[in-house]
Amino acid sequence: MTPEPQRHFHEELSHLKQRLLAISSEAEDAVGLAVDALLTRDREKARAVIRGDHAIDVLETGIEEQGFQLIALHQPMAKDLRLLFSAIRIVNDLERVGDHAVNIAQSAERLIDHPQIVPEPEVVEMARLARQMLADALSAFVRGDAPLARDVCRRDDAVDALNDSVYRILLTHMMEDPRVIGAGMELLLVSRNLERVADLATNVAEDVVFLVEGKTIKHHAEDGRAE
Repeated sequence: MTPEPQRHFHEELSHLKQRLLAISSEAEDAVGLAVDALLTRDREKARAVIRGDHAIDVLETGIEEQGFQLIALHQPMAKDLRLLFSAIRIVNDLERVGDHAVNIAQSAERLIDHPQIVPEPEVVEMARLARQMLADALSAFVRGDAPLARDVCRRDDAVDALNDSVYRILLTHMMEDPRVIGAGMELLLVSRNLERVADLATNVAEDVVFLVEGKTIKHHAEDGRAE
């Protein structure tokens, strides 16, 4: 590319990264609000998460279109091309985070009239870890920070362990009192959705490692822990 088109391309690339940060923030906030709705039995907060999913969908479509336009108009090579394809994959993952937040909000609505059996510390910690992983994965993408991305991948184990703990707690509740089986099953879905948010953050982090180092660590998280 000649200097002027190259300057324009990199300005557009910077704008794309900022839009990715915006949709990441929306997705993180949706997860946080959905969990808050669950813990406080707040129907309006749950509905706000469900309504807000449309905004995340619109952002995803706009970012995806911008990415493909940059590829078509500027025909980038090498790392710039990998970055754009990574951005398109990442925005799809972020849209899916929004969907998981909606799932949690819908469970929160269904649980309002059920007995309160939430394993609160575990659920709160899962949500905190998953949201922080998501924020750090996007930060790693914007900064090209492979070590931070690898650290995000390592943290996924802690979320998996909490998910296992929630399962054991809820199973104990359901065995002791069959009347809470319905609520317990909903909460298992909540825990699973939070675990999936952490998985999606890990996907983003793995894309960052590939972008920066040219190394594929998907399905080989132990490689990320070893280095």
